[in-house]
Amino acid sequence: MMDCLPDQLVWEILSRVKKTTDRNSLSLACKHLHGLDNEQRQSLRVGCGLDPANEALTSLCSRFSNLTKVEITYAGWMSKLGKQLDDEGLLILSNCCPSMVDLTLSYCTFITDLGLGHLSSCSKLSALKLNFTTRITGCGILSLVAGCKVLTILHLVRCLNVSSFEWLEYLGKLETLEDLSIKNCRAIGEGDLIKLGSSWKKLKCLQFEVDVNYRYMKVYDRSAVDRWQKQWVACENMVELSLVNCIISPGRGLACVLGKCKNLEKIHLDKCVGVRDSDIIGLAQKSKNLRSIFLRVPSDFSLPLVMNNPLRLTDECLKAMAQNCSMLESVRISYSDGDFPSFSSFTLDGILSLIQKCPLRELAFDQVYSFNDVGMEALCLAQYLETLELVRCQEISDEGLQHVGQFPRLSILRLIKCLGVSDDGLKPLVGSYKLELLAVEDCPQISERGVLGAAKSVSFRQDLSWLY
Repeated sequence: MMDCLPDQLVWEILSRVKKTTDRNSLSLACKHLHGLDNEQRQSLRVGCGLDPANEALTSLCSRFSNLTKVEITYAGWMSKLGKQLDDEGLLILSNCCPSMVDLTLSYCTFITDLGLGHLSSCSKLSALKLNFTTRITGCGILSLVAGCKVLTILHLVRCLNVSSFEWLEYLGKLETLEDLSIKNCRAIGEGDLIKLGSSWKKLKCLQFEVDVNYRYMKVYDRSAVDRWQKQWVACENMVELSLVNCIISPGRGLACVLGKCKNLEKIHLDKCVGVRDSDIIGLAQKSKNLRSIFLRVPSDFSLPLVMNNPLRLTDECLKAMAQNCSMLESVRISYSDGDFPSFSSFTLDGILSLIQKCPLRELAFDQVYSFNDVGMEALCLAQYLETLELVRCQEISDEGLQHVGQFPRLSILRLIKCLGVSDDGLKPLVGSYKLELLAVEDCPQISERGVLGAAKSVSFRQDLSWLY
Protein backbone atom coordinates (compact mmCIF):
# COMPACT_ATOMS: atom_id res chain seq x y z
CA MET A 1 0.00 0.00 0.00
CA MET A 2 2.77 2.46 0.96
CA ASP A 3 4.61 1.57 -2.27
CA CYS A 4 1.80 3.22 -4.21
CA LEU A 5 2.19 6.59 -2.49
CA PRO A 6 4.40 9.29 -4.03
CA ASP A 7 7.75 9.79 -2.29
CA GLN A 8 6.92 13.37 -1.33
CA LEU A 9 3.84 12.25 0.61
CA VAL A 10 5.77 9.48 2.38
CA TRP A 11 8.47 12.02 3.30
CA GLU A 12 5.76 14.21 4.80
CA ILE A 13 4.45 11.28 6.86
CA LEU A 14 7.93 10.38 8.07
CA SER A 15 8.68 13.99 9.05
CA ARG A 16 5.74 13.92 11.47
CA VAL A 17 7.11 10.90 13.37
CA LYS A 18 9.40 12.39 15.99
CA LYS A 19 10.37 9.47 18.25
CA THR A 20 13.40 7.50 17.13
CA THR A 21 11.86 4.18 18.24
CA ASP A 22 8.74 4.89 16.17
CA ARG A 23 10.86 5.82 13.15
CA ASN A 24 12.82 2.59 13.50
CA SER A 25 9.64 0.53 13.68
CA LEU A 26 8.11 2.32 10.71
CA SER A 27 11.20 1.81 8.55
CA LEU A 28 10.85 -1.96 9.04
CA ALA A 29 7.37 -2.02 7.54
CA CYS A 30 8.61 -2.27 3.95
CA LYS A 31 11.71 -1.73 1.81
CA HIS A 32 10.30 1.49 0.34
CA LEU A 33 9.85 3.06 3.78
CA HIS A 34 13.24 1.75 4.87
CA GLY A 35 15.00 3.40 1.96
CA LEU A 36 13.22 6.74 2.32
CA ASP A 37 13.85 6.80 6.08
CA ASN A 38 17.56 6.22 5.45
CA GLU A 39 17.64 9.21 3.12
CA GLN A 40 15.58 11.47 5.35
CA ARG A 41 17.13 10.69 8.74
CA GLN A 42 19.19 13.74 9.66
CA SER A 43 19.98 13.19 13.34
CA LEU A 44 21.61 10.32 15.20
CA ARG A 45 22.18 9.75 18.91
CA VAL A 46 24.29 6.78 20.02
CA GLY A 47 26.18 5.73 23.13
CA CYS A 48 27.21 2.74 25.19
CA GLY A 49 25.41 0.33 22.84
CA LEU A 50 27.80 1.24 20.03
CA ASP A 51 29.86 -1.98 20.10
CA PRO A 52 32.22 -2.55 18.48
CA ALA A 53 32.21 1.21 18.28
CA ASN A 54 34.06 2.01 15.06
CA GLU A 55 32.46 -0.79 13.03
CA ALA A 56 28.98 0.09 14.28
CA LEU A 57 29.48 3.78 13.51
CA THR A 58 30.65 2.94 9.98
CA SER A 59 27.50 0.89 9.43
CA LEU A 60 25.21 3.63 10.75
CA CYS A 61 26.85 6.40 8.73
CA SER A 62 26.63 4.26 5.58
CA ARG A 63 22.94 3.67 6.15
CA PHE A 64 22.05 7.27 7.00
CA SER A 65 23.96 9.20 4.36
CA ASN A 66 22.44 12.63 5.01
CA LEU A 67 23.15 13.05 8.71
CA THR A 68 23.53 16.67 9.81
CA LYS A 69 23.36 16.24 13.60
CA VAL A 70 25.27 13.57 15.56
CA GLU A 71 25.41 13.05 19.32
CA ILE A 72 27.68 10.45 20.91
CA THR A 73 27.36 10.04 24.67
CA TYR A 74 29.00 7.55 27.00
CA ALA A 75 27.24 8.60 30.20
CA GLY A 76 27.24 5.63 32.58
CA TRP A 77 29.89 3.78 30.58
CA MET A 78 31.86 0.94 32.18
CA SER A 79 34.72 -1.09 30.70
CA LYS A 80 32.57 -4.23 30.48
CA LEU A 81 30.38 -2.41 27.92
CA GLY A 82 33.18 -2.54 25.38
CA LYS A 83 35.73 -0.09 24.06
CA GLN A 84 34.57 3.47 23.53
CA LEU A 85 34.69 5.37 20.28
CA ASP A 86 38.25 6.60 19.73
CA ASP A 87 40.16 8.90 17.36
CA GLU A 88 39.65 6.49 14.47
CA GLY A 89 35.91 6.78 15.05
CA LEU A 90 36.06 10.53 14.53
CA LEU A 91 37.97 9.94 11.29
CA ILE A 92 35.15 7.66 10.16
CA LEU A 93 32.62 10.33 11.14
CA SER A 94 34.42 13.04 9.20
CA ASN A 95 34.71 10.85 6.09
CA CYS A 96 31.17 9.42 6.12
CA CYS A 97 29.17 12.50 7.18
CA PRO A 98 30.07 15.31 4.77
CA SER A 99 26.82 17.16 5.62
CA MET A 100 27.37 17.18 9.40
CA VAL A 101 26.77 20.63 10.95
CA ASP A 102 26.17 19.76 14.62
CA LEU A 103 28.29 17.38 16.74
CA THR A 104 28.04 16.60 20.47
CA LEU A 105 30.58 14.40 22.28
CA SER A 106 29.83 13.55 25.93
CA TYR A 107 32.02 11.45 28.25
CA CYS A 108 34.11 10.34 25.26
CA THR A 109 37.24 9.78 27.32
CA PHE A 110 39.16 7.86 24.62
CA ILE A 111 39.20 10.80 22.21
CA THR A 112 42.36 12.91 22.02
CA ASP A 113 43.54 15.99 20.13
CA LEU A 114 44.33 13.74 17.17
CA GLY A 115 40.65 12.86 16.84
CA LEU A 116 39.57 16.50 16.94
CA GLY A 117 42.12 17.16 14.21
CA HIS A 118 40.28 14.68 11.97
CA LEU A 119 37.12 16.78 12.36
CA SER A 120 38.87 19.82 10.91
CA SER A 121 37.93 18.51 7.46
CA CYS A 122 34.22 18.92 8.28
CA SER A 123 33.91 22.25 6.52
CA LYS A 124 30.17 22.57 7.24
CA LEU A 125 30.47 21.97 11.01
CA SER A 126 28.90 24.98 12.73
CA ALA A 127 28.12 23.59 16.22
CA LEU A 128 30.46 21.61 18.50
CA LYS A 129 29.64 20.59 22.07
CA LEU A 130 32.19 18.76 24.22
CA ASN A 131 31.21 17.46 27.66
CA PHE A 132 33.84 15.80 29.86
CA THR A 133 36.22 14.92 27.05
CA THR A 134 39.13 14.82 29.46
CA ARG A 135 42.00 14.15 27.03
CA ILE A 136 41.27 17.15 24.83
CA THR A 137 43.57 20.17 25.19
CA GLY A 138 43.68 23.64 23.68
CA CYS A 139 45.82 22.30 20.81
CA GLY A 140 43.00 20.01 19.73
CA ILE A 141 40.47 22.84 19.82
CA LEU A 142 42.82 25.02 17.76
CA SER A 143 43.29 22.35 15.07
CA LEU A 144 39.52 21.98 14.76
CA VAL A 145 38.62 25.68 14.58
CA ALA A 146 41.40 26.22 12.06
CA GLY A 147 39.55 23.88 9.68
CA CYS A 148 35.94 24.56 10.65
CA LYS A 149 35.76 28.22 9.71
CA VAL A 150 31.95 28.52 9.99
CA LEU A 151 31.78 27.51 13.66
CA THR A 152 29.01 29.54 15.32
CA ILE A 153 28.35 27.42 18.44
CA LEU A 154 31.05 26.10 20.80
CA HIS A 155 30.22 24.51 24.16
CA LEU A 156 32.96 23.21 26.49
CA VAL A 157 31.78 21.55 29.71
CA ARG A 158 34.25 20.07 32.22
CA CYS A 159 37.03 19.88 29.66
CA LEU A 160 39.61 19.92 32.41
CA ASN A 161 42.74 20.10 30.26
CA VAL A 162 41.67 22.80 27.83
CA SER A 163 43.55 26.02 28.47
CA SER A 164 42.93 29.33 26.79
CA PHE A 165 45.71 30.06 24.38
CA GLU A 166 45.70 30.38 20.59
CA TRP A 167 42.27 28.82 19.98
CA LEU A 168 40.40 31.69 21.64
CA GLU A 169 42.38 34.27 19.68
CA TYR A 170 41.85 32.34 16.44
CA LEU A 171 38.11 32.23 17.04
CA GLY A 172 38.22 35.96 17.72
CA LYS A 173 39.74 36.62 14.30
CA LEU A 174 37.19 34.42 12.49
CA GLU A 175 34.31 36.55 13.82
CA THR A 176 31.79 33.73 13.29
CA LEU A 177 31.07 32.71 16.90
CA GLU A 178 27.55 33.48 18.14
CA ASP A 179 27.11 31.07 21.07
CA LEU A 180 29.96 30.32 23.50
CA SER A 181 29.55 28.20 26.62
CA ILE A 182 32.48 27.41 28.94
CA LYS A 183 31.55 25.58 32.14
CA ASN A 184 33.90 24.26 34.83
CA CYS A 185 36.98 24.26 32.59
CA ARG A 186 39.51 24.86 35.35
CA ALA A 187 42.29 26.30 33.21
CA ILE A 188 40.10 29.02 31.66
CA GLY A 189 39.42 32.15 33.71
CA GLU A 190 37.12 35.13 33.22
CA GLY A 191 40.02 37.34 32.19
CA ASP A 192 40.94 35.05 29.30
CA LEU A 193 37.77 35.93 27.41
CA ILE A 194 39.36 39.21 26.30
CA LYS A 195 41.19 37.07 23.72
CA LEU A 196 37.95 36.80 21.75
CA GLY A 197 38.76 40.26 20.45
CA SER A 198 36.50 41.44 17.64
CA SER A 199 34.30 38.32 17.93
CA TRP A 200 32.58 39.99 20.88
CA LYS A 201 30.52 42.02 18.43
CA LYS A 202 29.02 38.83 16.90
CA LEU A 203 28.39 36.97 20.16
CA LYS A 204 24.69 36.51 20.96
CA CYS A 205 24.91 34.06 23.86
CA LEU A 206 27.65 33.66 26.49
CA GLN A 207 27.58 31.14 29.32
CA PHE A 208 30.57 31.10 31.64
CA GLU A 209 30.67 28.95 34.77
CA VAL A 210 33.65 28.68 37.09
CA ASP A 211 34.24 25.60 39.24
CA VAL A 212 33.74 27.15 42.68
CA ASN A 213 36.66 25.13 44.08
CA TYR A 214 38.98 26.77 41.56
CA ARG A 215 37.46 30.25 41.51
CA TYR A 216 40.61 31.96 42.74
CA MET A 217 43.09 29.85 40.77
CA LYS A 218 43.32 32.26 37.85
CA VAL A 219 44.96 35.51 38.93
CA TYR A 220 44.74 38.66 36.83
CA ASP A 221 48.04 40.09 35.74
CA ARG A 222 48.50 43.75 34.95
CA SER A 223 48.60 43.24 31.18
CA ALA A 224 45.26 41.40 31.20
CA VAL A 225 43.63 44.23 33.15
CA ASP A 226 45.05 46.76 30.71
CA ARG A 227 43.68 44.82 27.74
CA TRP A 228 40.15 44.85 29.18
CA GLN A 229 40.34 48.57 29.88
CA LYS A 230 41.90 49.57 26.53
CA GLN A 231 40.05 47.21 24.18
CA TRP A 232 36.52 48.16 23.25
CA VAL A 233 34.39 45.10 24.05
CA ALA A 234 31.43 45.53 21.73
CA CYS A 235 28.47 43.50 23.01
CA GLU A 236 25.68 45.06 20.96
CA ASN A 237 24.38 41.69 19.73
CA MET A 238 24.48 39.90 23.09
CA VAL A 239 21.00 38.53 23.83
CA GLU A 240 21.69 36.02 26.61
CA LEU A 241 24.35 36.21 29.33
CA SER A 242 24.82 33.57 32.04
CA LEU A 243 27.59 33.84 34.65
CA VAL A 244 28.05 31.34 37.49
CA ASN A 245 30.59 31.61 40.34
CA CYS A 246 32.41 34.43 38.56
CA ILE A 247 34.29 37.33 40.10
CA ILE A 248 33.03 40.71 38.89
CA SER A 249 35.69 43.36 39.56
CA PRO A 250 35.45 47.01 38.45
CA GLY A 251 37.36 47.63 35.22
CA ARG A 252 38.20 43.97 34.78
CA GLY A 253 36.91 41.03 32.81
CA LEU A 254 33.18 40.50 32.79
CA ALA A 255 32.44 43.76 34.60
CA CYS A 256 33.39 45.43 31.28
CA VAL A 257 30.71 43.37 29.55
CA LEU A 258 27.74 43.95 31.87
CA GLY A 259 27.32 47.63 31.08
CA LYS A 260 27.56 47.32 27.30
CA CYS A 261 24.83 44.79 26.42
CA LYS A 262 22.18 47.12 25.09
CA ASN A 263 20.13 44.36 23.41
CA LEU A 264 20.26 41.85 26.26
CA GLU A 265 17.05 39.89 26.82
CA LYS A 266 18.10 37.33 29.42
CA ILE A 267 20.68 37.52 32.22
CA HIS A 268 21.59 34.86 34.77
CA LEU A 269 23.94 35.80 37.63
CA ASP A 270 24.48 32.88 39.98
CA LYS A 271 26.70 33.47 43.03
CA CYS A 272 28.89 35.99 41.23
CA VAL A 273 31.10 37.71 43.79
CA GLY A 274 31.53 41.45 43.44
CA VAL A 275 28.34 42.40 41.59
CA ARG A 276 27.36 45.95 42.61
CA ASP A 277 24.21 48.00 42.40
CA SER A 278 25.90 50.12 39.75
CA ASP A 279 26.43 47.02 37.56
CA ILE A 280 22.73 46.11 37.58
CA ILE A 281 21.59 49.72 37.29
CA GLY A 282 23.85 50.29 34.27
CA LEU A 283 22.56 47.09 32.73
CA ALA A 284 18.93 48.11 33.29
CA GLN A 285 19.48 51.53 31.76
CA LYS A 286 21.04 50.11 28.59
CA SER A 287 19.11 46.84 28.15
CA LYS A 288 15.61 48.10 27.45
CA ASN A 289 14.68 44.70 25.96
CA LEU A 290 15.44 42.74 29.15
CA ARG A 291 12.83 40.02 29.60
CA SER A 292 14.35 37.68 32.17
CA ILE A 293 16.70 38.02 35.16
CA PHE A 294 17.97 35.41 37.59
CA LEU A 295 19.89 36.59 40.66
CA ARG A 296 21.35 34.14 43.17
CA VAL A 297 23.07 36.33 45.73
CA PRO A 298 26.18 34.73 47.26
CA SER A 299 26.46 34.63 51.03
CA ASP A 300 29.33 37.17 50.84
CA PHE A 301 26.67 39.88 50.50
CA SER A 302 24.63 38.83 53.50
CA LEU A 303 27.13 38.68 56.34
CA PRO A 304 26.28 41.23 59.05
CA LEU A 305 29.86 42.54 59.04
CA VAL A 306 29.41 43.99 55.56
CA MET A 307 26.06 45.71 55.96
CA ASN A 308 27.59 48.97 54.71
CA ASN A 309 29.72 47.37 52.03
CA PRO A 310 29.15 49.12 48.65
CA LEU A 311 29.33 45.73 46.91
CA ARG A 312 26.10 44.67 48.53
CA LEU A 313 23.06 44.59 46.21
CA THR A 314 20.10 46.68 47.42
CA ASP A 315 16.62 47.76 46.38
CA GLU A 316 18.17 50.43 44.16
CA CYS A 317 18.98 47.91 41.42
CA LEU A 318 15.47 46.40 41.58
CA LYS A 319 13.93 49.84 41.27
CA ALA A 320 16.18 50.62 38.31
CA MET A 321 14.89 47.52 36.54
CA ALA A 322 11.30 48.43 37.37
CA GLN A 323 11.86 51.92 36.00
CA ASN A 324 13.72 50.98 32.80
CA CYS A 325 12.81 47.41 31.82
CA SER A 326 9.22 47.65 30.64
CA MET A 327 9.37 44.20 28.99
CA LEU A 328 10.64 42.29 32.06
CA GLU A 329 8.45 39.20 32.46
CA SER A 330 10.55 36.67 34.41
CA VAL A 331 12.23 37.42 37.75
CA ARG A 332 13.98 34.80 39.90
CA ILE A 333 15.74 35.88 43.10
CA SER A 334 17.57 33.46 45.37
CA TYR A 335 19.99 33.45 48.29
CA SER A 336 22.64 30.76 48.45
CA ASP A 337 22.80 28.39 51.41
CA GLY A 338 24.46 29.75 54.53
CA ASP A 339 22.93 33.22 54.34
CA PHE A 340 21.58 35.16 57.28
CA PRO A 341 17.97 35.83 56.20
CA SER A 342 17.55 38.87 58.45
CA PHE A 343 20.25 40.61 56.42
CA SER A 344 18.72 40.01 52.99
CA SER A 345 19.83 42.56 50.43
CA PHE A 346 16.35 43.21 49.04
CA THR A 347 13.37 44.50 51.02
CA LEU A 348 9.69 44.21 50.21
CA ASP A 349 9.76 47.79 48.90
CA GLY A 350 12.16 46.88 46.08
CA ILE A 351 10.24 43.73 45.22
CA LEU A 352 6.93 45.60 45.10
CA SER A 353 8.36 48.07 42.58
CA LEU A 354 8.93 45.15 40.18
CA ILE A 355 5.47 43.73 40.79
CA GLN A 356 3.78 47.09 40.21
CA LYS A 357 5.67 48.24 37.10
CA CYS A 358 6.72 45.14 35.15
CA PRO A 359 4.48 42.75 33.15
CA LEU A 360 5.66 39.73 35.16
CA ARG A 361 4.61 36.31 33.91
CA GLU A 362 6.99 34.27 36.09
CA LEU A 363 8.13 35.04 39.63
CA ALA A 364 10.32 32.83 41.82
CA PHE A 365 11.81 33.44 45.27
CA ASP A 366 14.20 31.19 47.18
CA GLN A 367 15.03 32.15 50.78
CA VAL A 368 13.78 35.70 50.17
CA TYR A 369 12.55 36.28 53.70
CA SER A 370 11.48 39.86 52.99
CA PHE A 371 8.68 38.57 50.77
CA ASN A 372 5.68 38.06 53.04
CA ASP A 373 1.88 38.10 53.15
CA VAL A 374 1.81 41.77 52.09
CA GLY A 375 3.75 40.80 48.98
CA MET A 376 1.27 37.99 48.27
CA GLU A 377 -1.60 40.46 48.51
CA ALA A 378 0.19 42.77 46.07
CA LEU A 379 0.28 39.94 43.52
CA CYS A 380 -3.49 40.24 43.19
CA LEU A 381 -2.71 43.20 40.92
CA ALA A 382 -0.16 41.29 38.82
CA GLN A 383 -2.47 40.84 35.85
CA TYR A 384 0.00 38.84 33.71
CA LEU A 385 1.45 36.51 36.36
CA GLU A 386 1.15 32.86 35.28
CA THR A 387 3.81 31.03 37.35
CA LEU A 388 4.74 31.55 41.01
CA GLU A 389 7.43 29.53 42.80
CA LEU A 390 8.13 29.96 46.50
CA VAL A 391 11.06 28.07 48.02
CA ARG A 392 11.92 28.42 51.72
CA CYS A 393 9.95 31.67 51.98
CA GLN A 394 9.20 31.35 55.68
CA GLU A 395 7.38 34.67 56.17
CA ILE A 396 4.42 33.55 54.07
CA SER A 397 1.49 32.19 56.09
CA ASP A 398 -1.93 30.79 55.25
CA GLU A 399 -3.27 34.34 55.20
CA GLY A 400 -0.97 35.21 52.32
CA LEU A 401 -1.52 31.90 50.53
CA GLN A 402 -5.27 32.43 50.52
CA HIS A 403 -4.82 35.35 48.10
CA VAL A 404 -3.75 32.94 45.34
CA GLY A 405 -7.35 32.47 44.25
CA GLN A 406 -7.50 36.18 43.43
CA PHE A 407 -4.46 36.21 41.14
CA PRO A 408 -5.93 36.99 37.69
CA ARG A 409 -3.99 34.57 35.44
CA LEU A 410 -1.98 32.31 37.74
CA SER A 411 -1.92 28.73 36.41
CA ILE A 412 1.17 27.19 38.06
CA LEU A 413 2.05 27.36 41.77
CA ARG A 414 5.03 25.62 43.37
CA LEU A 415 5.55 25.56 47.14
CA ILE A 416 8.82 24.05 48.34
CA LYS A 417 10.07 23.82 51.93
CA CYS A 418 7.77 26.58 53.16
CA LEU A 419 7.19 26.24 56.93
CA GLY A 420 4.40 28.76 57.44
CA VAL A 421 1.71 27.38 55.13
CA SER A 422 -0.74 24.56 55.82
CA ASP A 423 -3.79 22.84 54.40
CA ASP A 424 -5.90 25.80 55.54
CA GLY A 425 -4.13 28.11 53.11
CA LEU A 426 -5.09 25.88 50.17
CA LYS A 427 -8.76 25.47 51.12
CA PRO A 428 -10.01 28.36 48.92
CA LEU A 429 -8.49 26.60 45.89
CA VAL A 430 -10.06 23.18 46.54
CA GLY A 431 -12.74 22.50 43.95
CA SER A 432 -12.14 25.71 42.03
CA TYR A 433 -9.63 24.16 39.60
CA LYS A 434 -8.29 27.62 38.91
CA LEU A 435 -4.72 26.29 38.78
CA GLU A 436 -3.44 24.03 36.00
CA LEU A 437 -0.66 22.73 38.29
CA LEU A 438 0.01 22.76 42.03
CA ALA A 439 3.32 21.28 43.14
CA VAL A 440 4.03 20.94 46.87
CA GLU A 441 7.37 19.59 48.07
CA ASP A 442 8.63 19.13 51.63
CA CYS A 443 6.20 21.56 53.30
CA PRO A 444 5.67 19.98 56.76
CA GLN A 445 2.21 21.45 57.45
CA ILE A 446 0.66 20.54 54.09
CA SER A 447 -0.69 17.01 53.74
CA GLU A 448 -1.41 14.95 50.67
CA ARG A 449 -5.11 15.18 51.48
CA GLY A 450 -4.85 18.98 51.64
CA VAL A 451 -3.77 19.31 48.00
CA LEU A 452 -6.49 17.09 46.55
CA GLY A 453 -8.74 19.05 44.22
CA ALA A 454 -6.71 22.25 44.57
CA ALA A 455 -5.65 22.16 40.89
CA LYS A 456 -6.29 20.26 37.68
CA SER A 457 -2.95 18.54 38.13
CA VAL A 458 -1.35 18.00 41.54
CA SER A 459 2.17 16.95 42.52
CA PHE A 460 2.99 16.13 46.15
CA ARG A 461 6.22 15.01 47.82
CA GLN A 462 7.12 14.92 51.48
CA ASP A 463 10.72 14.51 52.67
CA LEU A 464 11.45 16.45 55.86
CA SER A 465 15.05 15.34 56.32
CA TRP A 466 16.16 18.86 55.33
CA LEU A 467 14.75 20.12 58.66
CA TYR A 468 17.10 18.03 60.76
